Amino acid sequence: MKRLFVLLMACTLTLACKEQEKNANDISGEQASNQANADTFDWGSANLYFLLTDRFFNGDPTNDQLIKRDLPTGTLRGFQGGDFAGISQKLDEGYFEKLGVNAIWITPIWEQIHGGVDEGTGYSYGFHGYWAKDWTTTEPSYGTIEEYQEMVDKAHAQGIRVLMDVVLNHTGPVTDQDPQWPEEWVRTGPVCTYQDQSTAVTCTLTNNLPDIRTESSEPVDLPPSLAAKWKKEGRYEKELSELDAFFEQSGLARTPVNYIIKWITDYARETGVDGFRVDTVKHVEEEVWATLNEQARLAYQEWRDNNPNKVYHNDEFFIVGELYNYEVANGREFGFSDGPVDYFDYGYDAMINFGFKREATMPYEQLFATYDKYRDSLQAASEDQQIYFMNYISSHDDGQPFDPNREKTYESATKLLLSPGMAQIYYGDETGRSLVVPNAVGDATLRSVMEWPVQNTQLLSHWQKLGQFRKAHPAVGAGDHFALNHDGEGTIAARFYEKDGVRDDVIIGAGLPEGMISIDVRKVFPNAKTLYNAYTHQELAVENGYIKTSSENGVVLLEVPRANIEG
Repeated sequence: MKRLFVLLMACTLTLACKEQEKNANDISGEQASNQANADTFDWGSANLYFLLTDRFFNGDPTNDQLIKRDLPTGTLRGFQGGDFAGISQKLDEGYFEKLGVNAIWITPIWEQIHGGVDEGTGYSYGFHGYWAKDWTTTEPSYGTIEEYQEMVDKAHAQGIRVLMDVVLNHTGPVTDQDPQWPEEWVRTGPVCTYQDQSTAVTCTLTNNLPDIRTESSEPVDLPPSLAAKWKKEGRYEKELSELDAFFEQSGLARTPVNYIIKWITDYARETGVDGFRVDTVKHVEEEVWATLNEQARLAYQEWRDNNPNKVYHNDEFFIVGELYNYEVANGREFGFSDGPVDYFDYGYDAMINFGFKREATMPYEQLFATYDKYRDSLQAASEDQQIYFMNYISSHDDGQPFDPNREKTYESATKLLLSPGMAQIYYGDETGRSLVVPNAVGDATLRSVMEWPVQNTQLLSHWQKLGQFRKAHPAVGAGDHFALNHDGEGTIAARFYEKDGVRDDVIIGAGLPEGMISIDVRKVFPNAKTLYNAYTHQELAVENGYIKTSSENGVVLLEVPRANIEG
């Protein structure tokens, strides 16, 4: 989006200039119909919920033991029972809607290795989804492809997009039950040393994690163990026929990575998931990502063509990458020692921002203004390509979260959900789920089981109010940020959004002292007679351009009363 104020060259980049540009920002009468409503969606302001399927909720205990994985494990290193049915149940209960979530990302869904390994942190099974055995079928402990489809359909019925986590960098570890794939498919060394790009790509992430030869241009046959598995399951001929059709239609060579690209993109082709979260971006050649991302979009369009009655939005297939240690502060490029790489040039729409959890220590206004500048700078360098970044405070493999001891849970919510950019809630952020579990080693401590029912309902309510406001207002994450005059701690600021004929303006307060506060709203809502504080659920009279309202938990969320927009 090209912001209109940039075109007003005679204006200084100030709130006064913004006010002139927006013609006093009259929110009454006919103009109110152009305001954002509950159906407005912008990836730049997405409120995304990330969960590990196995750790979220067990909706169907009958699938827990379909594969025998019963050896003793290290703490939190085994399967716990979470499944697609559990996610569907929480969708039915309205859990995500109440949290204001409009996108869900779940960990990889395909069948995991049947055995386990000892990584030096205790014996481990592939509960997390990143140890693929067979990309062409779902992990039985999670549920069937039909149950996954039901979950996706339920999310879509609530206006919630679904991102599928995808991995093509490596298979699962080798075990007695899970033989190594042929040498022409995988390498088993050396381990990555990260001296330059090549030592991050043509290498294994760890010992006993076979690395797909993504650089190979040589055609290969199916791994014998996979072919034998398909024959035993009675689907060998069907899978071969689909492979033949894919390679003929795509014109791609039968290289190891292109087989996996076919298997991964089938999920977009067959289920209508709205996008991918791509794992281990820095560990694969850029040209491979270009092929995956192109094929994913083609597959998604095929689903749309075949399912016109299921299509509920016009957005393109969305692809966000996990480029480990990427920070939006550094712009589009990621710096290897032998030169930078711009992965956005290879089909990515967004990258996870590893800098936010550190920069969230800034005071509120400094944080918000900094991220507004980051977004402007990133977009200015991207010309007509719309690209994004996704912030988080905790995650499944980041041992240095913003609030490791859950001592700043309210601040975490306010800073994450009111900052410019996409927001990623990690399951349990909203309930204060502990990130420090006794005897859990390494990333296991970050992956405990979600507790139901939620005990800390006051904290959950805080996340819900912020999340619902963010969902209702793309201005929160994707709008222009301007600080308003305010004395004392915290900040009061305006956010202005205008895109594709939709306009959205709000005022936010964060880090404010508790109690009553008077706010000058004239420069944002000059003609408003009433405003609504979405945090306290109070309609407020505007008197002489000011409103008086209560600041609770340091937050004020001012909007045009929804009835004036939607009614």
